[in-house]
Amino acid sequence: MTKVKRCPWAESDPFSCAYHDQEWGIPIHDDKKLFEFLLLEGAQAGLSWSTVLKKRAHYEKVFDGFDPRKVSLYDYRKIEKLLSDPGIIRNRLKIEAAISNAKCFLAIQKEFGTFDTYIYQFTSYKTKKNTWKTISEVPASTPESDAMSKELKRRGFRFVGSTICYAFMQAVGMVNDHITSCYRYKAVAR
Repeated sequence: MTKVKRCPWAESDPFSCAYHDQEWGIPIHDDKKLFEFLLLEGAQAGLSWSTVLKKRAHYEKVFDGFDPRKVSLYDYRKIEKLLSDPGIIRNRLKIEAAISNAKCFLAIQKEFGTFDTYIYQFTSYKTKKNTWKTISEVPASTPESDAMSKELKRRGFRFVGSTICYAFMQAVGMVNDHITSCYRYKAVAR
């Protein structure tokens, strides 16, 4: 039996493998999903993505289905409840950032109609198709993620450094960073 060739990071555990095979790099234009990835990428800062994937279902439950309107209304009681929940990453700064980012997210929706319209400007409204042959070629950040980070910070977002922004861009399909030998590369490129 021939083994399927994947991006090497996806081989670390079943959560990463399933995420790679079913989601990573597929363009997302749904605002609620974009907010989900913005929240999760911020939670991941300093940790492995695998850690977040294992907690993702619980995040969805305790963060009201990643509804930015509901998250924007969280108060100190909700923050304390989240801080005591072992099913998520219990970091006060990250939880408070999720709430303030929800408010900023809603402000962008109000100004641009959708967050999707706003965020895809950083890749000229299309997926950037890279042709990396090895995982070592894939950058941690790019001029596009630098610009996105700077602009999001200017608008009040937190936990949106350039590396987090680039991981977000990879996750939501703003860039295709599957290596060219990965079986998902061509499918995502379409």
